[in-house]
Amino acid sequence: MLPLKEKDKPIIQKLLSAGCCARCILRFCCVSVQAAYRKPPEVRLMLQTYKSKDAAESETSEDPPNKRAKLETSITDAQSEEGAAAVVKLKDGDSRVCVVCLGILQELCGTTQITEAVKAGNYEFDTLVLSVSLPAQLCVREHSCWLHVKKEVREKGLVLNKDDVIQVKEAFKWIMQGMVAKELGGTAVVTKVSPFEVSVEFTHSETDADCHFLAATCPDCFKPTKNKQSVFTRMAVVKALEKIPDGKFLKHYPCPPKQPTSSCSPQEVQCLRVSVFVAGRYNKFCRSLPQTPWVIDGERRMESSVEELIAAPILSAFRADGFNFSSSGREDVDVRTLGNGRPFAMELLNPHKSRFSKEQMKQLQESSDKIKVRDLQIVTREAMSRMKEGEEEKTKSYTALVWTQKPIQREDISFIDDIKDLTLDQKTPLRVLHRRALAVRQRAIHSMSTRFLDSHHFYLRLKTQAGTYIKEFVHGDFGRTNPNLCQLLKTNTDILELDVEMKNMVLPFLCTYWYLFAFKCIKNCHFSLKQNVK
Repeated sequence: MLPLKEKDKPIIQKLLSAGCCARCILRFCCVSVQAAYRKPPEVRLMLQTYKSKDAAESETSEDPPNKRAKLETSITDAQSEEGAAAVVKLKDGDSRVCVVCLGILQELCGTTQITEAVKAGNYEFDTLVLSVSLPAQLCVREHSCWLHVKKEVREKGLVLNKDDVIQVKEAFKWIMQGMVAKELGGTAVVTKVSPFEVSVEFTHSETDADCHFLAATCPDCFKPTKNKQSVFTRMAVVKALEKIPDGKFLKHYPCPPKQPTSSCSPQEVQCLRVSVFVAGRYNKFCRSLPQTPWVIDGERRMESSVEELIAAPILSAFRADGFNFSSSGREDVDVRTLGNGRPFAMELLNPHKSRFSKEQMKQLQESSDKIKVRDLQIVTREAMSRMKEGEEEKTKSYTALVWTQKPIQREDISFIDDIKDLTLDQKTPLRVLHRRALAVRQRAIHSMSTRFLDSHHFYLRLKTQAGTYIKEFVHGDFGRTNPNLCQLLKTNTDILELDVEMKNMVLPFLCTYWYLFAFKCIKNCHFSLKQNVK
């Protein structure tokens, strides 16, 4: 039995005569029982609630009999299983499309497209959430029907608030929950919150002009924007309907709405899973490999990059549509990254697969003569944002092979070992001036040590503040870095090789784990001490 009451009689009468489908009638009767929408509404029971009144009005009607609509209920066993709506039919047998939902609830448009899109994507998920985008003109048609029944309801001493009417979008989701779950083998449960979203957009070109009169009556609600193809967005239409007086609305738009000849059609079904984030460390052993793709004036200069080598096996395994790469600092194309490796994180966009064990993640760690990846793991979104936190306060270690123009002895460079906390004034280097703002930045070299090779070469080890330009400190950059090694040694110097030693870098996404682990150890020790004291 449908959850309808005696007070719903005038609403049912008005909406059936206007050409509304059974599910839209339930919506206007404020029926919030979801099961009522999932099964074909029993229209005969509806008709019984107003049968006598309808018969009396039919006898006094001036319309010719062959033009009056004859209500029939076409419910077969197959329709019952699929949850199809009862369809209001004309006497000659042609189906009438609902004047409010334009067939979305009546014919459950898009059911097949939704399930096919999910199956074709071969996504890995436990739950999904359904997102529905409806044509803006549905708001206008619903407002018209609401005005159509409001007068009748008031005459009966009843109240029908527009906010109490169940939204088309909500009713559609209620119906689709069970249907989509059944089509997908019963494994998917449609919920309000899920990392996997299926969105369907409906269009109805026949009634696109329904909204146009609002632009003249409420012009301030419709302002063109760069990103929107049409000014008649759903939000703009809703805002205009809230402003326009009932009388003005009825002058420009029919009440009830005109009968459409076609149903809504699903324009596009998209499946989207929230991003998955992975992080780890990498070592770079090649002196001809940029960190990111190197493109100058539209021309690619290097055949590969660090991020591409790391991303290739990960993208393939997660079956992601794309990625965003981020790292804690970066090295030049001719600089090696040694030690524990540079921390990095990747955002994988719309991954079709998202479940991997620790062993499976290890198999995705790229290892070659160019790079090596370690500590690869799935992390949270916050890890990405924390990647660059406090970079200016970090300490970096470098090893540089230095050439001197003037011949040197071991004693000539030994004084460098005693220099501590040397402050540099570094003007933006010429080599990065095309992409960095011109400024003078203060950086600190905390300590240095040397290892003599021959009369023109020595190794220089440095521990510096992050962001220090090491190459410019060595050759001076035409005096743009002060002081510099040329000034200290009183001869021209240049850098031949540079390695960054990642020793003190802590993975930010592991901090929470180690803090919890340390806290647990301390707590256990404290408990043991208390037990011993007792």
